[in-house]
Amino acid sequence: MKNQLLDVLIIGGGPAGLNAALMLGRARKHVVVIDDSRARNAVTRETHGFLTRDGVSPSEFRRIAKEEISAYPSVSFAADTAISITGTDGDFQVMTAGDNTFASKKVLFAIGMKDQPLGIPGLAEVYGKSAYVCPYCDGWELRDQPLVILHKGADLMHFAPLISGWTSQLTVCTNGPDELTDAQREEIKGHQIPIFELPIRSIDSVDGIVQQVVLEDGTAISCRGIFFKPELVTGSDLPREIGCDITDAGTIVVDEFGKTSVPGVYSAGDAASRMQQASAAAAMGAFTAAAMNNELNLEAWKRNG
Repeated sequence: MKNQLLDVLIIGGGPAGLNAALMLGRARKHVVVIDDSRARNAVTRETHGFLTRDGVSPSEFRRIAKEEISAYPSVSFAADTAISITGTDGDFQVMTAGDNTFASKKVLFAIGMKDQPLGIPGLAEVYGKSAYVCPYCDGWELRDQPLVILHKGADLMHFAPLISGWTSQLTVCTNGPDELTDAQREEIKGHQIPIFELPIRSIDSVDGIVQQVVLEDGTAISCRGIFFKPELVTGSDLPREIGCDITDAGTIVVDEFGKTSVPGVYSAGDAASRMQQASAAAAMGAFTAAAMNNELNLEAWKRNG
């Protein structure tokens, strides 16, 4: 099936893609959102830090968003997976796993990020229940509890002081060499935070609530929560396929308007930022949608002048 030429094709239906769809719908643009409903935050039970939606489940958040967007008839949704992209600014073609082709003037990648295999026995069982990646999203629920930070290297020097705002009961496990300088190591220990470098044998839990982290030598570190740094890749390879520049951190390079290095292609949300929060993604989606709308309107203005 080949649809008529869209104004914007949005690939990804998380907070960034949904808020972009809302903005573009209100701007009377013809939009399709392709979403496979495999959200990264589906592992969590609640979304936090989003005004008027604090504590809502990710699935309920999406349901409400789609209900609101349905008021704008120029926006529709396709439950599908985009698998290839070709074309240039003004005429992109995107093929899907469902054997559909969408043609669009502009493309917005709101594809988010996806986790690489977690690699530590027991971590998958607690991820989203008592092991998290963002303290702004989930730190309140673990306040004043004994926590383990799974982190290492220079980033730990940002992460440890950050987590200390929610609890003073911290232990660092680096699951191998800590990759710290002597000065950094002493700074951590100076705050009475022990550091364990031994590989982790397992994470023991009950009903998703972590009980202890067990090291290779049998050392058991009791805790009630974990914050860790995941290994992430973009939620789709299509940005690379179309030629978008990618940072060393794996995010899509964009300018202040969400434009990628490919004319007509934009990106918003986690895929284009290291600030991986629902509220930040939604804000970025709205701002990028406004930039796309402005570009479309200016192009039409020049054509019709």
